[in-house]
Amino acid sequence: MSNAPAAVGVDFGTSNTVVSLGFADGRVETIRVPYGEESLSVYASALTFWQERRGGAPQAEGGPFAFDRLMEQHGHARFLQSFKTLAASPHFQTTGIFNQRFAFEDLLAAFFRTWRRHSGVDLAGAQLVIGRPVRFAGATPDEALALRRYRDGFSKLGVEGGLYVYEPVGAAFSFAQDLAGDAVVLVADFGGGTSDFSLMRFSRPGGVLKAEPLGASGVGVAGDSFDARIVEEVVAPRLGKNGEYRSFGKVLPMPKQYYARLSRWHELALMKGGPDLRELRELAKTALDPDPLEQFIELIEQDLGLSLYRAVSRAKVALSSAERVDFRFADGDIDIRAKVTRAEFEGWIADDLARIGAAVDQALAQAGMQPRQVDRVFLTGGTSFVPAVQRLFADRFGAEALTTADPFESISRGLALIGLSDNPAQWVAAA
Repeated sequence: MSNAPAAVGVDFGTSNTVVSLGFADGRVETIRVPYGEESLSVYASALTFWQERRGGAPQAEGGPFAFDRLMEQHGHARFLQSFKTLAASPHFQTTGIFNQRFAFEDLLAAFFRTWRRHSGVDLAGAQLVIGRPVRFAGATPDEALALRRYRDGFSKLGVEGGLYVYEPVGAAFSFAQDLAGDAVVLVADFGGGTSDFSLMRFSRPGGVLKAEPLGASGVGVAGDSFDARIVEEVVAPRLGKNGEYRSFGKVLPMPKQYYARLSRWHELALMKGGPDLRELRELAKTALDPDPLEQFIELIEQDLGLSLYRAVSRAKVALSSAERVDFRFADGDIDIRAKVTRAEFEGWIADDLARIGAAVDQALAQAGMQPRQVDRVFLTGGTSFVPAVQRLFADRFGAEALTTADPFESISRGLALIGLSDNPAQWVAAA
């Protein structure tokens, strides 16, 4: 870079993280991380921990390098993904990783240290604008707790005083750069853990872009939720979900809580370091059919969550263009095969779609607007390509109003643009 950045936009996502730099002349550049012969703008939000020697301090690797390290360790590692989902959970305090306890802020700091090491970019020294969901993920998210954990995590990196802005507002600023005239824009940002919506009015008095916030809403339903439905319907039954076990002479149904954790990536990653694995081993001893449960145990012990995640994600993506896909997840003694139709998948996510629709209606109601008053609808994030999601917005606003763009870079670029604006603090989301 020829000159120091004036602003840094950080889109720390549930699945992926992207960072963009803003310069005083108005340029915005997205940071690319060298990875083999590639240069990646998207840094996977994942961590792998391992020990160089027994009893030593845990070492950490992140992004695509976390996947490589996990494979190299052959099961002697802890792998975490979607850990952003833990930020607002008052029930999560720490997780044990080898001989240390890690709070959320420790995980956040460890992750960005790996990003800093590979990118060569220090987040300190410029106006830092950090994206945050409108509504954090979880059944009872504590927003103030999440933001405190964010600040403490970045403080461990030597970064103080960042501004926290709604992620869809960042996406809106990115989209508005290409607007030819005045418009009311609904931005729908579909992440891994949350779906966030922001209504804004853009105008250019005197040729200068002006933005007015009208309404915002969010819901803890997004790409990971859709993945979870495939896990619940296709994978979990093959791993003992509907099985039975004996206890004191009675035949009882297999406890459901383990399968709820299986369907949530951030919780599946924690099962190896908690009491669940021990309890599953005990259940396997008395299960009427122990084989599926033994395979579930193997999935946890061998850190196969990543392989399962990829198989599920491939099926979900394929269903955006195909009416039927052949799902397969095979590793070790586990071999799960099933045919999944788009109609089945859309039935499984029907309740999730209804919650997304309700959140959109909430943003409209907050703005006191009807769908016909919205000029453009900007869809961003991988889930925006799911046909059922596209139909939901086309039915409300008309297909002609919809537009999509890069599903990864728009938020971080918009956050950097906000950092370059005359008064970036006006866009801070109140905690």
